[in-house]
Formats: sequence, C-alpha cells, structure tokens
Amino acid sequence: MTTESSTRDCPGGAHLRHLLGVDGRAVWLRVGALFDGTNLLRDAHLVYDAGQILHVGVDLPPRAVVRAGQIGPDHVLGEFTLIPGLIEAHAHLFLEGGQEDPVVRSAYLKLDFETLLARAEARLARILRLGVIGVRDAGDRNGIGLALQRSYHSAGRGAMPYLDSPGAAIHHQGRYGAFMGHTIEADGSIEEAVAGRVREGAHRIKVLATGIINFQLAAVTSPPQLSVEELMRAARSARAHRRQTFAHCSGNEGVTACIEARIDSIEHGFFIDDDQLARMRDLDIAWVPTFAPVQFQADHAARLGWNESVRSGLRRILDRHAASLAHAATLGVRIVAGSDAGSQGVPHGHGFLRELEVMEQAGLTPLQVLRAATAAGAERLGFAENFGALRVGTKPRFLLTAAPLLDGIRHLRKPLTIVFDGVVYTGGDDPSLPGL
Repeated sequence: MTTESSTRDCPGGAHLRHLLGVDGRAVWLRVGALFDGTNLLRDAHLVYDAGQILHVGVDLPPRAVVRAGQIGPDHVLGEFTLIPGLIEAHAHLFLEGGQEDPVVRSAYLKLDFETLLARAEARLARILRLGVIGVRDAGDRNGIGLALQRSYHSAGRGAMPYLDSPGAAIHHQGRYGAFMGHTIEADGSIEEAVAGRVREGAHRIKVLATGIINFQLAAVTSPPQLSVEELMRAARSARAHRRQTFAHCSGNEGVTACIEARIDSIEHGFFIDDDQLARMRDLDIAWVPTFAPVQFQADHAARLGWNESVRSGLRRILDRHAASLAHAATLGVRIVAGSDAGSQGVPHGHGFLRELEVMEQAGLTPLQVLRAATAAGAERLGFAENFGALRVGTKPRFLLTAAPLLDGIRHLRKPLTIVFDGVVYTGGDDPSLPGL
C-alpha cells in the first residue's frame, strides 16, 4: 500500500515524521528526484532502516531488503527531492560567528570551558535542523572540538551531527593562530606537536601554513609561517599516525608549499592560480574555498567602516576566487564545501547555506554545489563513519524537500525534513536568535 495522496498534502510536520520513521522496520520510499551525492536519478527508490541504506536506484529493490509480501513502496513522494545530508567541512564550533562585535568576540574567548562547550553543543543541535549532518571542526585551543567529538560517540547524545576535530591547530609562536592553536615551540618539534594531538584524540591534524589576508592591501602580505620542509614533516608525521592533514592557507607562496608537502586539504586558498589547481587535481588534494568570511566583509563593507579602496579590493579578491572555483570545477579538482563558520559574520548553519549560495553564484551548478557539500567531502576527508552519499551500506542520513532544489541552492532554505539514523526531524531555525 502506498500513501501518495497523504504525503503530498503534508510536505512536512508530524505526519511526514511519522511516515518516515523506521520503528524497527525497513522503509521503502519512491521519490521524484534523488541525488546520491554524484548522480541525479529520476523516479528513484530508497530503502533504509535505522542502521543503513539497503537499496537505492531506479530499479525496484530486491525482495530481501523489503518486508515479506511487500509489492510497492511504503510512501510515494513524487513531488519531493531527496539528497544526502549536508557536510560542513570547515567550522570553528567554539566561536559564535553571528556575533559581529570584535570587542564582544574577544571577551567570548575568555569564557570558561563549560560555558564554551555548552554553547557549542547548542549550535550543533540547531544546525542539524538546517540539514547539516556532519561537521569537520577546524580547531580550537581549549579542546572544545575534542569534547564534542567524544560526546558524539557517547550513548544518549541526542540530536547531534557527526563531528570530528583536530584539537588545537599547529602554528609558530608569535604568528597567526593563537586563538585556536598551540605553538610548535611549546611542543618542542612538529613531530611532537602531531603526536601530542593524536594522544589527545585528534581525528586529523590542522596546520596554519600562512597568515591571513590584509584587507587594506587586498593581499597576503606576510610570508608563510611554515616552510615547505616543516609542512612535509607535519604531513609525514600525520601519515605515520594514520591521520589526514588540512592547512589554513592563502597566498600563492603558501599554496605552493602545501602542495609540495602533499597536505590532504587546502583551506581558503585565496590567490590560488591555475597551475596550482591542476597540481591539486593530479595529487587529489581537496580544496575548501570558504568564501563566506570575505563575502561578509564585502556585503557589509559600509557598516564595517571600509573605505572605497578596501571595498574595491574585496570585490577583486572575491571575483578572482570565484573565477578560480569555476576553473577548478572544469579541471576536476575535488571541491569540498566549508564556510569557516565562527568567523566574524559567519553564523553556523546559516553561514554554511550562504557559502553554498555563493559557490553557485561563482559558476557551479546546483548539483556541483550539492556534491561539494555531500559526497565530495565524504569520499576524501576520511570520516570515521560512512555517510554523505546515498549508497548501499551508508548511514541513512538524508534530506527531503518539496522545494525545487535543483533549480537553485537558495531552496535549501525552504522547508526540509531530515532523517538521521531513522529519527526524523522537521527542519528550520530562526536566524535572528543569538548563539550561532
């Protein structure tokens, strides 16, 4: 028996939550469109239980994965699109990105561990309702990300997306990154820094290869803080511990150093050039472009006090970054979506949706953006669980919407239903509420 009429009349809310919940059984859906993380399927079938996806495709599922005697889907959702849950690949969960006042942000860093952790846990619960089912935390000096990682793997964690963390980022004393990292000098060597992070439970290793963009001059004006040789040692040590590396990096010289060192993922990458993109493709080095923090500066330049010279520079930076992203997609670089949420003006969840919209505006198709926000990260970033794509054996973590999602990423802001390991949530979050 199917329930096409009832689900069509109620695209969300308690009724759909009841229909999609597993209740100890497998559920068979037929949807109008299904994006599995790579391919778009029309009039497709999905069968899942609380633990995994049992079947996905345009063919009818085998009898072994449906209930005895079942001859049709439990629910026909012909007007719905189904996609994997979203993966935020670069977020600082210990920071409140929606807080724009620099003085308040500085004071926030002085809060005690328990307060910072409680606020980060609340953020995770909220962004799940925006369709984010996994987060690669990008580091903090206080161990908030590591504590969240432990919470995720604990019993009774509640509504919480998957999360892993590098712990404190690795940087040089006196250089950029003190608010989120610990220094090589304090650890004694890069090798000891990596080993220490692993002992603390870090799932991956974060290095700060460069400083940040000088908005006044629209350039990275300081030399890289980690040399090619130091980055090579960090990557080699991480591989010895079976950990991936990712690098905060902008500026042509820094990007070259990260490529030479075979860092697994380059974060930000402003001022990257076409030859570097081609090398990244050949070496399968992922790129997380993180438009959102610079886009915020450009979108609110007047309020932030930037003069016309700086505003022009911000526009040039973003235009060049957009052209690089479009070229990277043409080349076949593995593009992964991350917003740098927690940065000034980039709230968690809502800032990530803004990042995806800007990626589309830069020239990617909606499907390319969705791939960057789902399977591209899942396939490359070495998560401890199998999610981010809709394939047999992956975790049943997906989104359903009646909005025309394939017509534009903006429709991710329309009503969503989230299925996470058999538990069903109605999407939505008020962006005016503080805390993100």
